[in-house]
Amino acid sequence: MAYRDFQHFLEALEAKGELHRIAEPVSPYLEITEIADRVMKAGGPALLFERPEGAPHRLGTPDPSSAVMGRPSIHQIPSGNVRYEHPVAINTMGTCKRMSLALGVEDFEEHADRLRTLMKAEMPKGAVEGLKKLVQTLKAAKSAMPKAVGGGLCQEIEMRGEEIDLTRLPILTCWPEDAGPFITLPLVITHDPNTGKRNVGLYRIQLFDRNTAAMHWQMHKTGARHMEDSGAKRKPIEVAVALGGDPALTFAALAPLPPGIDEILFAGFLRQEGVRMTKARTVGLSVPADAEIVIEGTVDPDARRLEGPFGDHTGYYSLAYPFPVLRVSCVTMRRKAVYPATIVGVPPMEDGWMGKAVERIFLPLIQLTAPEIVDMNLPVQACFHNVAFVSIRKRYPGHAYKAMNTLWGLGALAFTKFVFVVDEDANVQDVGEMLFRIGANCDPGRDTLISKGPVDQLDHAAQEMGFGGKIGFDCTHKWPGENGFARDYPKLITMSEDVKRRVDELWPRLGL
Repeated sequence: MAYRDFQHFLEALEAKGELHRIAEPVSPYLEITEIADRVMKAGGPALLFERPEGAPHRLGTPDPSSAVMGRPSIHQIPSGNVRYEHPVAINTMGTCKRMSLALGVEDFEEHADRLRTLMKAEMPKGAVEGLKKLVQTLKAAKSAMPKAVGGGLCQEIEMRGEEIDLTRLPILTCWPEDAGPFITLPLVITHDPNTGKRNVGLYRIQLFDRNTAAMHWQMHKTGARHMEDSGAKRKPIEVAVALGGDPALTFAALAPLPPGIDEILFAGFLRQEGVRMTKARTVGLSVPADAEIVIEGTVDPDARRLEGPFGDHTGYYSLAYPFPVLRVSCVTMRRKAVYPATIVGVPPMEDGWMGKAVERIFLPLIQLTAPEIVDMNLPVQACFHNVAFVSIRKRYPGHAYKAMNTLWGLGALAFTKFVFVVDEDANVQDVGEMLFRIGANCDPGRDTLISKGPVDQLDHAAQEMGFGGKIGFDCTHKWPGENGFARDYPKLITMSEDVKRRVDELWPRLGL
């Protein structure tokens, strides 16, 4: 099903007993995070904080004497309690069930099946031709195409000039050493200055003051490319930041889509209904008409300001570093808007289920390029981009190494530091079985492949920012030519199927 807007999604969660309302006053400064963190790790419900209230935002300002990697000083705007008028919704996608509900299905694997069906029907000629046909197929699906409308809920209220004050939003300061409040669930919309193609990304935004913020565009992200190309043309880049809307939009923004697929189009595919888009007020971009809040502005490619530290999905603070500055020209919102948020930190967190949905839904596209891959598990505890367990249909000596190199050449999978490849009969979703296969079939002196390449810019363990080492482990049964010894490779112990069938028949009578 398609949700009309974010509040429609919240209503659906509440109807299914998946939303808990909190009427007690709770502060956006650390307290909401502590409550949400406990609930997330316990597999608890979505939370709606109806009365966010507390001390004013503590805002970070760059210290001119700081080194590039230094830390900003902190100051606090006038004392006294602030009662924020917008409720805060968090952990709305924090379980398998809610992540599936967010995508309008009983189980998000249904979307993977839809992609498989599309590819079987439309993509018989390999990966390159297949991806081209996927783009064509999605564009041909009229139900998925964006729908241009005049105005919308997101523009019921409009603020410009001195009316703009982002400090009035209940933006979360998540962790004690964060440099200030951060918008954590924004849909950041930009256009390629050369082609005009739209990109929607999910990038954190640190609030500096009432109308200025830091845009966390990492070096590998499309938003950063758009900004750099705008800089080459010596002009600021226009940006719109949407909060809320159908949660399929949020998923599309974080999805590793192949080149040529518009996130808004993909969201329409997921919800099986085109996203309503309307023209922004002060920038030449379209925004989701049914968003809760929209922040419009520009980013000067030449302006930098220290952003961070920030308690990140790695479980550690990402350090302060200069990032581009967003200057806000307009804020629009619906009446009685709800502020959507998430938190990241030591896993598991809500983002774990977002990442798991990405893994499952995009597996068919990975198999398009690497058809030998049977299944894949990107463990939540390893922050997804650190470890991959992969099973393959092994067809020749060295096939595991081919699979490793393929993964390191595929979009965000290029950031994977540790790849473990097993045979197709192994269950990569069972970490215990994976440890058994690793110990049983991998000789570190023979079965490893060490490489180098791009890593997540936030990976503090890397050799350099955004660049580091990777290692792959061949944990498959070894074939002739791989073993290194003139002896046969042993067989895995298994019971005969005939005996298992007889015991299945006996089992109810055994009293076990």
